Amino acid sequence: MRIAIDVFVAISVFFAFAGTMGIIRFPDTFTRIHASGNITTLGVLGVIIGGVLYSGFYLHDGGMVVKLLIMGVFYLVTSPISSHAIMKGAYKHGVRPDKEMVCDKYGEDMVEEEEE
Repeated sequence: MRIAIDVFVAISVFFAFAGTMGIIRFPDTFTRIHASGNITTLGVLGVIIGGVLYSGFYLHDGGMVVKLLIMGVFYLVTSPISSHAIMKGAYKHGVRPDKEMVCDKYGEDMVEEEEE
């Protein structure tokens, strides 16, 4: 079981490293927010799963397992929503991607809001 816990933590480290490289290397705000969303969602989730396994099999603490599972579900729900809200706010305040977009659904939403 210890190997499975270490694998989940290693997966978290990989996603945190890859997301950090994405933040450094990506050209514009929107792709950087995408990379940071991967760090917060996938990076933290592996640690939470590893913590659930450790708490369940080594500490035998059911209360901690439940808390970690609730925290994981909360994180899965809130992290993508917050990244999306940050991107929409940046777009609304005039931040645009470096290259021309093929499909601009945010722009269509902004036009509909202005007409109302």
